[in-house]
Amino acid sequence: MTLLDRLIAALRRQPEWVQPDGTLNKWLVIGKAQEGDARLVELLWQDEVLRRHFFRQAGPAVVFRGERLAHLLEQHAFLPHSYTRFRNRIGLSANGTPLKLQGAVVLEWPYKDCVLEGGQSRAEQQREEVFFNEVLARDEITQLLEPKVLTRAQRHDAAGSRPLDTFRRDADLNRRRGLPARTITDNLFIRGNNLMALASLLPRFSGRIKLIYIDPPYNTGNDTFRYNDRFKRSTWLTFMKNRLELARRLLHDEGAIFVQCDDREQAYLKVLMDELFGEANYRETIVVKTSTPSGVNAINVRRGERLFKLKEYLLFYSKTPAFRFHPILVRAPYNPNYRYEVRREGGRWVVEDLRARFPEPEALARYALAHYEHIYSLERNNKKAGERMKAALAESRTCDEVVEFTNSKGEVVLLYRGGVFIPLRKRIVREGDEVAFGTLIADLWDDEIFQSNRHEGGVSLPGGKKPEKLLRRILELTTRPGDIVLDYHLGSGTTAAVAHKMGRQYIGIEQLDYGDNDPIVRLRHVIEGDPTGISKAVGWQGGGGFVSLELKKHNQLFLDRIAAAKNAAELLAVWNDMKAHSLLHYSLELQRFEAARDEFTALPLHEQKQLLADMLDRNHLYVPLSALDDRDFAVSDEDRKITKDFYGATVWEGENE
Repeated sequence: MTLLDRLIAALRRQPEWVQPDGTLNKWLVIGKAQEGDARLVELLWQDEVLRRHFFRQAGPAVVFRGERLAHLLEQHAFLPHSYTRFRNRIGLSANGTPLKLQGAVVLEWPYKDCVLEGGQSRAEQQREEVFFNEVLARDEITQLLEPKVLTRAQRHDAAGSRPLDTFRRDADLNRRRGLPARTITDNLFIRGNNLMALASLLPRFSGRIKLIYIDPPYNTGNDTFRYNDRFKRSTWLTFMKNRLELARRLLHDEGAIFVQCDDREQAYLKVLMDELFGEANYRETIVVKTSTPSGVNAINVRRGERLFKLKEYLLFYSKTPAFRFHPILVRAPYNPNYRYEVRREGGRWVVEDLRARFPEPEALARYALAHYEHIYSLERNNKKAGERMKAALAESRTCDEVVEFTNSKGEVVLLYRGGVFIPLRKRIVREGDEVAFGTLIADLWDDEIFQSNRHEGGVSLPGGKKPEKLLRRILELTTRPGDIVLDYHLGSGTTAAVAHKMGRQYIGIEQLDYGDNDPIVRLRHVIEGDPTGISKAVGWQGGGGFVSLELKKHNQLFLDRIAAAKNAAELLAVWNDMKAHSLLHYSLELQRFEAARDEFTALPLHEQKQLLADMLDRNHLYVPLSALDDRDFAVSDEDRKITKDFYGATVWEGENE
């Protein structure tokens, strides 16, 4: 028995390290080796041969040589199934670089460009996936992240949808918000891979985005939504890192980013964001109540297995330490300290303690809300007051009259019996014609912002979309009308819809097309006066517009066809077109593949799909800007015009704006 055979036999004794098809999950084991996992060390120590090979004596101590184990597994394509053997035979093993290595880029991820085999209708059933993933070494990344050619540009407004003529650039608006005069002022929706779309935004929007909000795949194992959440942690963090690095470059110096996640990855993501944004720019971890303790999960609680999951997190970072948010009020229960009615009558202030008139708390609350302009609390803890105010407060204790005091800001403050009257009007939340009691916002959002969002915007993605109230709060906290907001995991379009209704410019990026629940559909509803969500609260009546465009596909067209193919014959037709029109991976030995075509068609369909996907050069999923005039890419005159308009003359000439 070889060393490798002995190692595999030992590792198979841990069932969770074995994949559903019976093969060993070598990258999981490599991660365990790097961590010095106790179970792995114990398994290897029990075998004398493995003990000699993977441990060494260091004085009185024994050292586990995890790097030797990782190297062995990385260098051997030992997984005993047909896909791996065939892949190696045709020369496609050059991309086996582990995702954890510095400089690797996760180009795609499951569900974004994959095929789900089996056709189960219930989300909890196991589904086999074809992973169209790619790992690129550092020397390949520059070309990958080159800006892309744009296509299918449409303007959408109250008049309907039509081909885009030109982008709008409002010089007055740009001057007011301190941005270059040629900054595009259209709202934008971009269809395409978000990594490459972010790279394509850099020439035009670097340093100009005031807020980035994303709700990325959570890495939970829940497959109900079309994103795939079953990443290995190292893969997921690499995926997040690649995009966050570009996102940070897009942020304005006074900008902020919010990343929503759950408790599975929150701690790991915070460490990553501390590194990327700097610990000095960490603002808050906001806890958001997203559910109530009821429903089907109650059985897990009764069994003592899991507590109810009621919360998610918002990791909140700024671009610079000088960032300041805008303090806002949120709904809160009535504070009975606001019980004094203070009115000006006959040239003097009249004070009434309302508890005598309204002994019932509910009645007092109703009266206070109806007359909030005249309702106050009396704050007697004024240790932080200046010396002049402290003297005035001391004097007010000796009389039974309200004293008017002008503070250092020129504001008139009412003093009474040694205390300061705090007006209720400064603690009132207004939503349209409605008013409610409020309090200054904190880092626990446990009000009702996550209720009743199923039908918002005229689209229905109940497992994936976030409520408009949540996005409204984030926008109010960090932006002003006219500021630019970016969401590069747009999903059903909540961020864009809320920004549209609140008068912010927005850029949304999404690769999937959700049909009737697509962001374009939702934003058209917004233009038409969508009455759901925050519309009543902000007085939304409709109007405005946006521009939709796509990254122009090249090899991505073939990936789409591979994903849609239903049998080997269709795949071979795709392959014939790939040979004629696609850009194939440099390591593919074409003649060897052609000689083994019969063996290829004998593979399971999902393995055939994976192989054809592997043959494509992932640097050319989309047409690079440098190929705009290359006849091989057949860029139309219309697309050439819009692309040049988007990037602008100065960028086109290789200069900075």
